[in-house]
Amino acid sequence: MNYMAEYERWLASPALTADERAELEAIRGDEDAIKDRFFAPLSFGTAGLRGVLGVGLYRMNRFTVGAATQGLANLIVQNGPEACARGVAIAYDSRHFSPEFAQLAACILAANGISVKLYDELRPTPELSFAIRYYGTIAGINITASHNPKEYNGYKVYWEDGAQLPPKEADVVAKEMGALDFFADVKTMDFEEAKAKGLVKMMDWQTDEAYLKEVLKVAINPDCVKQVADDFKLVYTPFHGAGYRLVPEILKRIGYKHIICVPEQMVIDGDFPTVKSPNPENKEGFHLAIDLAKANGVDLIIGTDPDADRTGIVLKNSEGEYVTLSGNQVGVLLIDYVITAKKLTGTMPEHPAVLKSLVTTEMARAAAEKNGVDCFDTFTGFKFLAEKIKQFETTGSHEYLFAFEESYGYLAGDYARDKDAVTASMLIAEMAAYYRTKGMTLYDAMQTMYEKYGYYTEQTISITMPGVAGLERMKELMAELRATPLTEVAGHKVEYIRDYQSGVRTCVSCGKTEEMELSGQNVLYYELAGGTSFIIRPSGTEPKVKVYIMAKADSKAESDAKVAALADAAKEIVK
Repeated sequence: MNYMAEYERWLASPALTADERAELEAIRGDEDAIKDRFFAPLSFGTAGLRGVLGVGLYRMNRFTVGAATQGLANLIVQNGPEACARGVAIAYDSRHFSPEFAQLAACILAANGISVKLYDELRPTPELSFAIRYYGTIAGINITASHNPKEYNGYKVYWEDGAQLPPKEADVVAKEMGALDFFADVKTMDFEEAKAKGLVKMMDWQTDEAYLKEVLKVAINPDCVKQVADDFKLVYTPFHGAGYRLVPEILKRIGYKHIICVPEQMVIDGDFPTVKSPNPENKEGFHLAIDLAKANGVDLIIGTDPDADRTGIVLKNSEGEYVTLSGNQVGVLLIDYVITAKKLTGTMPEHPAVLKSLVTTEMARAAAEKNGVDCFDTFTGFKFLAEKIKQFETTGSHEYLFAFEESYGYLAGDYARDKDAVTASMLIAEMAAYYRTKGMTLYDAMQTMYEKYGYYTEQTISITMPGVAGLERMKELMAELRATPLTEVAGHKVEYIRDYQSGVRTCVSCGKTEEMELSGQNVLYYELAGGTSFIIRPSGTEPKVKVYIMAKADSKAESDAKVAALADAAKEIVK
């Protein structure tokens, strides 16, 4: 693509506002800045769109959102009048322009004769997945960039099962989008007219109630909450996002009486002014919550990201210090608790299963299988976990108990097909109450997990590769690693290499190969001596290469040391 010509075409378009044109005029003469905005369109994949806000082809703005929505509309129209009548559910989070992009999408769909159900204000991502299944819509749109920095926004598309758009349908949308003129080929109509014609209907508290009713069904043993509710306190923060109403509400409904919310972070603000990053993975964001916990004698803090699909927790350790748990640690705790509670209440299915992504801790497998529960791996991305749940429903081979990713995403129940911080917060709180009845904290429980299942340590390293050069380097890196395979990492011999692009596992010493069940993803998985894993994967949603390190040893100190050495090596390999 001739990025300079595209830049001039945008500047000349009468569709731009004065402010939009001024933004582009401000970079005139800066070839690198122009190239960064116009070298290519934002690519539409199974995760939809995600990018920095701004004017340009490679930016999130009303034109890229419009083109994506018109592409989706074309797909739905191709599916016939019934699909158009079933329509699309739309949700959005607290980010800049999220409400505006959501309304724009509604107007475009309506102009194409497609009915719309639009939330009246921001809602958690999982409630959108629920609404698709509850109302029987053909698709869903969520305007969110999840836990990304404030400069970002995104556009996620879901299909009729409530999971993210499958590859076949995503390819159609991408093709339709690529054939459009962003300025001339996007249909739209007035929002008030669309509502008056019944093409756009609003979802409100009634949908919330239907959703909360389903979430409550996931609770396994809420009686333990009642036993401790008089004196058990917890702190909650939504990080200025969509969990601000429903998480405290679900905690109240399972019986908690003392839910202390961080007041500064209950304010809806797309600048996320109290944190460097609205990501519950980072302890920094919990500084206000920790102050509140200290003042109130609280040993459990729960935080959810801006679209309320990820959940992080902070605990008081045995020395009285507040520490974060990783997504892997929380996932293992929840697996063990769900299995224990199901057995206690007599609700364990005949063929139970736990699901995780292949970059998620193997401690999850140990916890499941030691308790007689099968554990299955999928590719990274909750849509793949959703596909496995759907497969179980179709075949009847298993019933899933719990699904999770190391990136703080958890799901239980059959009401949704995306990770749910509302349900996860409820289960974490129920689990904390259970351990309180045993005279234990969640921190105590985590130490018990290590004793039961082994000493595992994990670390994820993200190496940012921004802009055009970054995208090119990511491709080069993976090609180099395939051309010259690693034979050792930080002194650890590579025994097997799994290339998930080709779906082949290769023995490094003898060259023997075998086909794997999973294929078609740009992931290199190195099995190191001693049961340690070293995985390299370009992110599908961010300009990053991620390295996942997973180690097991005879002690926590030994596994920590292994991971530290491998982390140093990763920074030399991925650059």
